[in-house]
Amino acid sequence: MLASASDIAISWLDVSIAACLLAINALVSVRLQLGMASKIAWSSVRMTIQLVILGLVLKQIFALATAAPVLGLAGVMTVIAGVSAVGRIDHRYPGIYLNAISSVWLSSWLVTLVTVLAIIRPDPWYSPPILIPLLGMVLGNSLTGISLGLDRFLSEMHNRRGELETSLALGATRWESCRGVFSVATRTAMVPILNTMAVAGIVSIPGMMTGQLLAGAPPIQAVKYQVMIMFVIAAAIAIGIVVALWLTYRNVTTADHQINWQVIRGKKKLKASIR
Repeated sequence: MLASASDIAISWLDVSIAACLLAINALVSVRLQLGMASKIAWSSVRMTIQLVILGLVLKQIFALATAAPVLGLAGVMTVIAGVSAVGRIDHRYPGIYLNAISSVWLSSWLVTLVTVLAIIRPDPWYSPPILIPLLGMVLGNSLTGISLGLDRFLSEMHNRRGELETSLALGATRWESCRGVFSVATRTAMVPILNTMAVAGIVSIPGMMTGQLLAGAPPIQAVKYQVMIMFVIAAAIAIGIVVALWLTYRNVTTADHQINWQVIRGKKKLKASIR
């Protein structure tokens, strides 16, 4: 009988061997003078600490096996995802954090609940080993899509200010003026997941299928789970980015069909004004 990953335990010494491979990243950074060596080291340490803490928290939650702590952890994960979605956006406006959190929350929880209640149907429905990993995968992809979409939307508005103002001056409504920017931003946010779906099974074996195979699941069963999660993630990204862009559009335009340019600020200007 072939061994599966669930039958093979690895030690922290084994993990440290894998960590040594990061020396390749550091070497590339030094040789090309990228200035990323310290960031690589810090990111790896931070990731390890975060995952260890998550593992300890999940151990306790799995032991309790009640709805309240599971939903509490899910809520914390969602808020962090919303905040992270704004982290690398160059242009911002008042309320962007609340809008990002709301968009991530609505899209991720909606599709996750549909998946849990209508597709997987675990007993109980809040089963931590199923709900938390599933929500985590959806959140990770949703925040990336929302971040890309918001960044492109606000950057396009900034770069095409003259075009948008001309359109409004000629009698266009705020939606008619911003519709092209909205479409470009939505397309940008959807490209990564569509590219992933296009090469899945040919170029790469995606995360959930890999996990299932490592755990010893039959290959066809792993395929079913992976196809399901890809559809779920794509739906979450689509919902999240449309909600996020719509809220942003409503925040940076007025009922008089004008664009409130004063609320759109670059990250550097925003930090300066806070100081």
